[in-house]
This record gives sequence, C-alpha cells and structure tokens, in this order.
Amino acid sequence: MKSEAASLQILKSLSDATSEVVSKVAPSVVSVISKMGRGSGVVLNSDGYIVTCSHVVGRQSVVKVGLGEDRTFEAKVVGQDPYSDVALLKIDGGSFKPIELGDSEKLKIGEFVLALANPFNHEPTATLGIVTNVRSSLRRWRGMAMEDAIVTDARLNPGYSGGPLVDVSGRMIGLNMAYVWSRGIAVPVNNVKNIVDRLLHGENIKRAYLGITSNTIPIPSDIAAQVQIRQDAGILVFSVEADSPAKKAGLEFGDVIVEFNDKSVTNVDDLPRMLTEEVVGKATKLGVLRGGKLMELTVVPIAAGVEVNE
Repeated sequence: MKSEAASLQILKSLSDATSEVVSKVAPSVVSVISKMGRGSGVVLNSDGYIVTCSHVVGRQSVVKVGLGEDRTFEAKVVGQDPYSDVALLKIDGGSFKPIELGDSEKLKIGEFVLALANPFNHEPTATLGIVTNVRSSLRRWRGMAMEDAIVTDARLNPGYSGGPLVDVSGRMIGLNMAYVWSRGIAVPVNNVKNIVDRLLHGENIKRAYLGITSNTIPIPSDIAAQVQIRQDAGILVFSVEADSPAKKAGLEFGDVIVEFNDKSVTNVDDLPRMLTEEVVGKATKLGVLRGGKLMELTVVPIAAGVEVNE
C-alpha cells in the first residue's frame, strides 16, 4: 500500500507541475486570425510584439490577434521570413504578458516539453511530449529546407502553428510549426530570436531561390571517375519552374547537380544550405551532370519571399 501511495503521489506531483507550467505560460499565448485560417501566437514583450508562423499570416499585411475573453485587436505584420516560417506582428493597446525565452542550444533528446496553442481565443490547450531530435534537417515545399528543427512527439492539433514549445520551467524553446510523420516540428527559439531582431531593425530577410524540385541520387563510380569528380551522389532535378532562375540558366529535367558556387552538392539538403542571402542576384557556377558529361551552367538566384496584400 505504501508503494502504491508513493506512486500516486509522484503522479500527482507530475500532474500538478504540468498544470502549473500551462497556467504560467497561458497569458502569453494568443490567437492569430487571418484569411489563411486560425493559428496561435506568442507575446514576446510588453510593447505588443507577437511572433507566429509565416504560413499562418500568408500574404496579409494586417491580421487579427485575440488576447482571450473574446478580445481581438488588429495587428500589423512587421515582417516575415517564409523560409524559416517566422512572422512578427505588432499590436497597440491591451495588456501583454511576455513569455520567458529559453536557450534551444541547451536542449537535450529526452527532455519533457509542452506545446501550447489558443486558436479560438479562449483557454489555451496543451499537449505533452519529449524531444526526439534537436537538430533535424527537413525538406520542405519548393525545394527549400529547414535547418536545425526541433522534433518532438508532442501532438500538434490544427491551430497549434505559431504557438510556443516550452520546457518544464515554462520557457519558450521553440515555435510550433507543423505536425508530420506523427511528430511535432518546431523552429528553435534561438533562430526565432535572430529573425525577430532583424525584422525589428527593418531588415528584409532574403533567401535565394532557384525554382527546382530535386532529390538525392547515387552517382555510379565509373561515371564519377569518367568526369573526374570525387563524390558518390548528387541531386537529380525532377522539375524546373517556368521563368525561374534555374530555367533561365538552362537547367533541365534529368540533370544531376553536383556543385554549386564551387562547393560539392551530394545531398538534397546541401543546396538549401548554400542558397543564402549572399548569392541573391549574383551569377553563380552550377556543376551539372548531363548525358554522362560534366558541364558548367551559370545561375542567378532570386530572392524568395512573400508578396503582401494590403
């Protein structure tokens, strides 16, 4: 009986601790309503700055933010980085309780985390899980990728996008973005801090874009030896968008990209890492295998961004 009572006490302590974290964080979790639908957001400071996901905001310059008790305010979209799926909002009026920010660099696999959301502007909801990966590289739409994503087994229900992922102390360690493969995906809070800081200073965050879809493909050793390259894989081009930088450079279906800007490309995740702001608008070398021959193309990446509808 003593053992059973002790077990129940441990479970109650865990339950109470979880409830306390939710209560602590709840005032900082808001709803975000746009033409894209409903999502969540996180209060960053007492001046009314709120962070959410770019895909929640879409192309709007103004959205609505709910601060609970059916109170809604118009929020200006200060800026966004669609590549990282981060958007910064600003509202005037109302009282704000900012969330405490943690350090995603200190995250460890196996840590308990809570995902919170408030898409319907009532009481926030929460799910519990553990960190399963702290630096996952994910392929995304239009050939883009997210670096260093946090992966957890905390379920993210519809409307959880833009809500906080918090540690056991209630500190935000990630921005919930998506639920795929039965896993919750979040943008690390350190990445969010850097993006928000740049947006607050009026910077226009650019990401380079080519306009292709691709995947990793092995390169037979005899072909690698024939063209004198020291790599056993590249990325196969499945499609090239019309009027894209890739199309203008002469890239074709079936080409295998093996080099970009004098750096080897051996994996589908390599190219997104190389498509930095620094190469936007610059003529850049592209090494391509076509018909068993190595050829060089010149591509001028453009900035990937979001057109805003007033």
